[in-house]
Amino acid sequence: MKKLPLFLAVGLCLVLPIVAEDRKPNVIVIMADDLGYGDLSCYGATTFKTPHIDRLAEEGRRFTNAYCTASTCTPTRYSFLTGTYAFREKGTGIAPPSSPAVIPGGTNTLASMLKSVGYKTAVIGKWHLGLGGPEGPDWNGELKPGPLEIGFDYSFLLPTTNDRVPQVYVENHRVLNLDPADPLWVGNKAPDANHVTGISHRETLKMDWTHGHNGTIHNGISRIGFYTGGQTARFRDEDLADKWVEKSVAWIEENKDAPFFLFFASHDLHVPRIPHERFQGVTPHGFRADSIVQLDWCVGELTTTIEKLGLSDNTLFVFCSDNGPVMDDGYADGALEKVGEHRAAGPFRGGKYSVYEGGTRTPFITRWKGTITPGASEEVVSTIDLYGSLAGLTGAVIPENAALDTQNVMGALLGEANAKGREDLVQQDNGTAGNYGFRSGNWKLLRHDSLTTRNLVVEKELENGAVPRFQLFDLSVDPGENENLIDSQPEVATRLQARLQEIIDSGRSRP
Repeated sequence: MKKLPLFLAVGLCLVLPIVAEDRKPNVIVIMADDLGYGDLSCYGATTFKTPHIDRLAEEGRRFTNAYCTASTCTPTRYSFLTGTYAFREKGTGIAPPSSPAVIPGGTNTLASMLKSVGYKTAVIGKWHLGLGGPEGPDWNGELKPGPLEIGFDYSFLLPTTNDRVPQVYVENHRVLNLDPADPLWVGNKAPDANHVTGISHRETLKMDWTHGHNGTIHNGISRIGFYTGGQTARFRDEDLADKWVEKSVAWIEENKDAPFFLFFASHDLHVPRIPHERFQGVTPHGFRADSIVQLDWCVGELTTTIEKLGLSDNTLFVFCSDNGPVMDDGYADGALEKVGEHRAAGPFRGGKYSVYEGGTRTPFITRWKGTITPGASEEVVSTIDLYGSLAGLTGAVIPENAALDTQNVMGALLGEANAKGREDLVQQDNGTAGNYGFRSGNWKLLRHDSLTTRNLVVEKELENGAVPRFQLFDLSVDPGENENLIDSQPEVATRLQARLQEIIDSGRSRP
C-alpha cells in the first residue's frame, strides 16, 4: 500500500477529529407518562429500583426544579413541541378519541426546527395530539395532517392514549395492518344497543373500571369511547413497550449516520397499566410501579443501542415526564391499595390535574457523555425550553412568530458553570378551567379561576375541594405548599398576580 506524504497524513489527523466534533449531537427525548417526582430510585423511591434511569442521572444532570408546563398530557405535549404555552391556543385540552390534529400542519415545531438544520426526525409512542383535518381522523384512509406535517420524517404511534379508543398502531399516515374488508369505526356513542361495553359485560373484564372508562371492551379492558372493526389492526396492551423499543432501535440503526432526533413517547405509566407479563409482580405496588420498571427497561434498551453503535459521546438524552402522578385514574389496578410507603409525588402536594407542585414538578435528566458535567442542579428548567435550547445548540433560527414562550437554558442543561435556568414559569391544569401555577424565583402563586382542584393528595382517593382563588407559597422553606402567605405577603402577591396576568395577556414571553 502506497504511503501518504507526511504533510497530508498530518493534515488528515488534524481534520478528521474536527469533522467529527462538528457533527451536531443526536437528541433522544424520552417522555414518561404520569411519572411523579418520587417515582424513581434516583429521586428517592426506596421500595423498587430503576437502575437504567439512575445511570442516566449518575452520568448526567439530575434536575430538582424541573417542570412540564401542564398537569395533563395533551397541553404539555403541545407546548413541548411548539415552544408555546398551551393555554394560548383553544382546543389544547385532553384530546378525545377522534380529535382532529391539535397542532395544524405547517406549524413550526421542535421537529421542523431540527429538520431545518439537517436532522432526521421521528416520533414513536403515544401521540395524543389528534390526527386529521377539522372533521377528525379518517381511520380507514390517510390520517393527515399529523406528525409528518409538522416536521417528523417518521411516526409510529398510539394515536390517542390507551384508555381511549381505538387500540391500533398508526404508521405515518395509515392504521397498520388494517383490513379494508373490516373497516374501523370510532364514535362517542355506542353504535347499537347490543354493543358490548364495560357496563353491559362488566363481569367479563380482566381489569375493572372505577369511574368512566366503561365503553368498548378490548383485551378484557373497557375504554373511553366506542369502536368496531379493525380486528387485524388491534394490538395487545401488554406488548406496547416492546413495540416502541423495537421500532425505535430499528429507526436509530437506520439513521445512525446522520444527526437524528427521536421523540420516544412512552405510554408507561398511564392507565390502563398493563405491563408485559415479564414485568408483572416485580414490585410490591402492583401494575403501576411494575410499569415504571418496564419504562426503566425501555431506557436501558435505548442507551444500550446507542452504546453498541458507538454514539454515546455524540448523543444527548433528555428524560422527562408529561405531568405528575395519579393513583386511581379510572381502573381498579391496585395502585391505591398497594401504595404502601411509596410517595409518587415525593415531598410535593398534588399530582395529575392539579397546579400544585406535584402536578408539574417532575423528574428531568440530561446526559451527554463527555460534554455534560454530572451532578444535581437546582436550576429551574422546563420541557417547553427544549425548543429554544436545542435551537441555540444547533444554530437553528426560530421564526419571530413561533415558539412564543420557550427559552434557551442549554447552559443549565449541560451543567455549565454559572449557567442559569428560568426566572419564572407558568403552569396550567388541563386548560379548560383556567387554573394556573406561577413560579417566580422561590415564590409560587396559585390562581384557581375554577375555585376547585382535583387530586390534592395523590396517595388517597381523588379529592374535589374548594380552594381560595389565590394562594402564595415560599418554596424555599415550604416545598409542600402548606402555608398560604397570600395575606402576610401582599406586595409579593400583588407583583406575581400582575406578572402572571401580563404573561397571559401579552401573547408571548419569549423576547
